This record gives sequence, C-alpha cells and structure tokens, in this order.
Amino acid sequence: MDIEKTLLRKVGEAVHRFRMIRDGDRVAVALSGGKDSLTMLEALLLLSKRAPVEFSVCAFTVEQGKFLRPIEPLGEYLKQRGVDWTYYHDRPSFRLLEEQPDHGCDLCSRYRRRAVYQIARGLGANVIAFGHTADDFCESLLRNTMFTGRLSALPAITWSRDKEFRLIRPLVYVTEEITAAFANSLGAPVIPCGCSQKTGTVRRSLRDIFRELEQQYPDLKQNMLSAMGNLNPDRLLDTRYLDLGGACSTPTAGGACSTPTVESGMSALEPELFPIVTEL
Repeated sequence: MDIEKTLLRKVGEAVHRFRMIRDGDRVAVALSGGKDSLTMLEALLLLSKRAPVEFSVCAFTVEQGKFLRPIEPLGEYLKQRGVDWTYYHDRPSFRLLEEQPDHGCDLCSRYRRRAVYQIARGLGANVIAFGHTADDFCESLLRNTMFTGRLSALPAITWSRDKEFRLIRPLVYVTEEITAAFANSLGAPVIPCGCSQKTGTVRRSLRDIFRELEQQYPDLKQNMLSAMGNLNPDRLLDTRYLDLGGACSTPTAGGACSTPTVESGMSALEPELFPIVTEL
C-alpha cells in the first residue's frame, strides 16, 4: 500500500466533504509532537501545493510541561522542512502543574485551549487543525454513549465560541495504523507526552477493547465511521425526531421526522433527556 497516496486520499476526502479549508485560509496546525499531528502537518503541506484552492500552513506547539523528551529535535526537523513553527511555553500551565500536580485532563485541556486561541490569533490564522484520528472518533462515540448517556462523537468541523476560528480535524478518516506508518517513513522525531502513557484510564480500556475486536472484525472502525454519517433517528429514543402523533410534514425515508417536534410540555430547544439509571 502506498501510504502517502492513501493518506492524501483520505485527508482530501475529509477536507472536501466537510469544506474544512477554503480559498485564502491560513491554517494553524496544532502540533503535539506525536505521530498523528506530524502526519497531519505533512499531509496539509502536500495538499497546499496540489489543492484547487490557495491556503497557507503554519504550525505551533504548546509546552505544558508534560513532554517526555526534549523538544529541540522536532524544532530542527521543522526548520529543515521550512515550516513556519511557533513554540509556546505556557506559564499558566506550568503553574497549574506545580499547584495541582494531580489535575485532570479537563482542566489541562481548558488551559491549552486558551493558549491555542491566543497563538492562532498571533499567527494571523483563521483555521486551527487538530490531529484527532478515526480511532479518536470511534473511541469518543463509545465513551460518550457508555459514560455520558449521549450519542455523539467529535465534530469534524466546528467553530470557536465567538466564530473567530474554524476548528477542523482532517484525519477523521485516517486510522492510527496509517499515521504510525507514515510518521515512521518520514524519520521525523516523535515527542511523546506523559498523558499518553497513562494506564487504567477509560481511553486505554476502550483501545484495548478495539484492539481485541479488530482481530476478528478488521473493518470495525470503518463501519463505525460510516454509522456516524448514516443516522436513522427513528431507530433511536430521542422523541424530538420521532413522529409520535403521525403528523410530521417532513418524514425521512425511514419514517422519522426530519424536523424536531415540540410535544406538550417539552421544548425542542430544551429536550427532556432520557433518564439514566445510576443505581437500582
């Protein structure tokens, strides 16, 4: 298999389908130092030379005190590649590490998000690209379903709260098997983060589940990705999308109502959540 060809086809499909990148965009790649974001950076650099629209690519890395190796080799590699790269030492994150060494992922992510927007603004970027892969989308779908009671995954494209930045995930159709092979072919330095080495987490448990299932069902992740884009609301339990009274004017092919309905005592804007049993 030609890894580069496969990678560009899958990234190109995502960019086209979700209109991730448009003419005149300046895309800031969130480079974590891992194989996924490095692969994304290289893919976008290649696409910028071949795509029918003109866009520029830059990269940045947020240092939060959790890299397990020196960052300098990555900087040298990017310099040799001629990549416009910004290395940002986030002081608030380091203070957080000192004051609350056992802080959770949510708090760390909040600090990083603030830094990301600040950096992208300084780089003059209007698009921020994150390196979440197909694996991450599938894990997110299971995690949300199993632990939050919501049927959702990651957004392939969305916006920052104030619409200042378009946030994209071009690797939505790319598995980590591909990113690992491509990063290895580059010979680029991979800088692991301490968070990725943690054991006993929900993410680690889900990865173990996928690894075991894929030995018998190799197309598992592809089928899950297809399912995320092929919804049948009438086979779910959200009453906003069910024609309970038979009066829907815009039914789907499966019989569900494509327009959210408002039942007595329930607003379509404020849905009544399906009850989650926490104890018996």
